[in-house]
This record gives sequence, C-alpha cells and structure tokens, in this order.
Amino acid sequence: MSALNSTKFSHLTFILIGIPGLEDWHTWIAIPFSLMYIVALLGNCVLMFLIATERSLQESMYFFLSMLAVTDLLLSTSTVPKMLAIFWFRAKEIAFESCLTQIFFVHFGFVAESAVLLAMAFDRYVAICDPLRYTTILTNAKTGKIAVAIVIRSFCIIVPVVFLLEWLPFCGSNVLPHSYCEHIVVARLACADITVNIWYGFAVPIVTVILDVVLIGVSYALILRAVFRLPTKEARLKALSTCGSHVCIIILFYTPALFTVLTHRFGHHIPRHIPILLADLYVLIPPMLNPIVYGMKTKQIRVQAGCMFSQKWKWCRVPQMGC
Repeated sequence: MSALNSTKFSHLTFILIGIPGLEDWHTWIAIPFSLMYIVALLGNCVLMFLIATERSLQESMYFFLSMLAVTDLLLSTSTVPKMLAIFWFRAKEIAFESCLTQIFFVHFGFVAESAVLLAMAFDRYVAICDPLRYTTILTNAKTGKIAVAIVIRSFCIIVPVVFLLEWLPFCGSNVLPHSYCEHIVVARLACADITVNIWYGFAVPIVTVILDVVLIGVSYALILRAVFRLPTKEARLKALSTCGSHVCIIILFYTPALFTVLTHRFGHHIPRHIPILLADLYVLIPPMLNPIVYGMKTKQIRVQAGCMFSQKWKWCRVPQMGC
C-alpha cells in the first residue's frame, strides 16, 4: 500500500533538492542569488519603462532591447523565486503541472532570447551596412512582425517538449537533483524509453540556437567588412561602438549557455553541484548584466536613466541620434 501511495505521489509531485552536495550552504547561497535577482528585476523594469515612455528610444533597436528585457525577466522569474524558496524555506515540492510550466518558460525564454539576439544583429547590420534605408527597412510594422515570428517560432519549438514529458509514465523516484525543473532531468525519472525526449529536447533547440549563432556570425562578418571600408579611423570606431553593447550581450548569453550544456552532457566526471550551480547562475547573470551593459554603453539610455533618478526626467530630452 505504501508503495502504491509513493507511485501515485511521484505522478503528482516532484522534489527539487536544490544544489546537490551544497545543501548546508543553501542559506548563504540564497543571499547573493536574491540580490542578483533584485538587480535583474529593477534593471530590466527600468529599461522597459524608459523605452516605453521616451520618444527618442522609439526605434527598432530599442524595441528589440525591450524584448530582450522581457525574455530575461521570463527566464529569471520562472526559476529564481522557487529556487530561493528551496534555499531559504526548504519548500522543495513542486506539482507536476507547475514543473511542466516551469520547463516551458525556461526553454521558451532561452530559445526566444537567442532569436531576439539574432534580430538585434540584423538591426545592427542594416544600421551600418545600409544606413540610408534603415527607417524604411525596419519600420514599426516590420519590427512587430519580427517580434511575432520570434514568439511563434519559440512556442512551436518548445511545446512538443512539454507534450513529450506529459505522455511519460513516472512510477519511480520523484526526486530531481536540480534547483528547477529541466526537461532531460525530469525525463530521466520516467519508467519508459526517453530516446525521443533526448533527441528532440537536446537536438532541436540546440540546432536552432546554433543556426542563430551562425546567422549572427554572418551578420557581424558583413558588418566588419563594411566598417573596414569606411574612409577614416574615427568613422570605423563610431560604427563599431554602436555594436559594442550587443556583442557584450551575445557573449554574456551564449558563453554560460555553452558551458552549462557541455557540463550537463559531457561532464560526468565533474562534481554534481558544478553543472547545477552553472545552470542556476545562467538564469541570473545575463538578466542582471544585460540592462547594466546597455545602460553603460548606450548614451540615450544612460542619460535618460540619470535624468529619471535625479527627478528631472520630465525636463530631460535627448535628441534622437541617427544610425
């Protein structure tokens, strides 16, 4: 009878153990995690507010930046509150439906953010390689269509992951050695063949992201070719400076993602807590640093933020800078 109850329980609820091997340090780990999450929330909310209310920021570049902020908030907010509840309050149980919802939003946010970075690379390509037609190529209507395409593509890629998990029978352990629900980690608890889950859950999203990376690389190769054809050093530096913040964001997003994937798939000799800790930091560090990087490297955002926090925002107006 107890075995039957355990089997039924594993269908309804999973147990997240946090960071395996570092359970005694959970309370202390939660302190920097919570601070990073607060910074991510404030930074991205301020960024979206500035872009929504300041006319000089009503361009496709800043619209894509606001989409990046939304995906960052989605990625962090779908994971960090539950993570902190585990660390501070030992609230380790998560319902199966909540686990599936978390998996959807985590993977959706990852694929969507990669697509947003690709859209931003295309924006910089047009701004530098064809500046005279920038406003006619990237109109508000076309930018909106790109945004809709990003959402639809990400949704269509990730929804099968949820359905594949929902169809699996779970009749054994319900303990997840992770701080949040992740597709393959959950699938490994199933009492069935998970070959399809492994192939789809790993290959399709990763191949999609690799395609995004290749296209971003092509965009920047064309940008560099155009930049080095400019007649003066000052013009080249000015053109490159417009891409500096975007390059930093690309590095911040893809580098930890690469390490996380590699350690999860091939780092079997690495202590268990390292890939979990990397996965936890991945949903915190890029969302925290992205608005800071753009705030420091983009004059319009920096000045408007300074005006807002000095309580003089309504008198501050920054002339719109051309591409």
